[in-house]
Amino acid sequence: MIEIKNLKKEYKEEETSTLALRDVTFSIKKGEFVSIMGPSGSGKSTLLHILSFLDRPTGGSYKFQGKSIDEMTDHELARVRNKDMGFVFQSFNLLSRLTVYNNVEIPLLYSDISPNKRKALVEEAVSSVGLEDKLYTEAGKLSGGQKQRVAIARALVTDPNVIFADEPTGNLDSASGLQVMEILEMLNKKGRTVILVTHETQTAEFANRIIRIKDGMVESDKLITANHLNRGAILK
Repeated sequence: MIEIKNLKKEYKEEETSTLALRDVTFSIKKGEFVSIMGPSGSGKSTLLHILSFLDRPTGGSYKFQGKSIDEMTDHELARVRNKDMGFVFQSFNLLSRLTVYNNVEIPLLYSDISPNKRKALVEEAVSSVGLEDKLYTEAGKLSGGQKQRVAIARALVTDPNVIFADEPTGNLDSASGLQVMEILEMLNKKGRTVILVTHETQTAEFANRIIRIKDGMVESDKLITANHLNRGAILK
């Protein structure tokens, strides 16, 4: 699904330049659950922005579902991003005065899907994260864990091929964080590709593979075996 080779990202300001990414190479297959780890300033957020079409690299190549992003216009990238990618952010990015229903519906408003079909898709997505009883509750009245579950429902509503989760447990207590990670794990088991960015080792270990980034380069890329026996301790 994702193939990057010798990826480079350089930021220039006046007469100085900073290499945020250098010679990053890896591929991610459909259905994988991959964690990208690294300390602050390592380049993991820059990498996520490129993988999710929020930014373009300054060198190397990136193919998404077999097509080079160099061959795609900004409009095409935006269309693919809306159709094939779902996003879950640390800060939830919900509109607090809108209901759960209205927040989850937002990605569908840019499509030609009929109102009745939109309603069915929203209800299905909200049900998948166990919040059907909160469908018409204002997002601002929800707990942090509930808000993140709404964000996951919003990410799912367009039936994306890949879900990007950027520090999804960063603003949550341990119990809510565990619940969110278990939902992402469940979605992966149903065939969704999940790419998680985190600095927390225990959160990263929900994935089947961990790519560690340091100083803009891949430090390690390893398959792991998740410890399903100690999940209660995760995120504490």
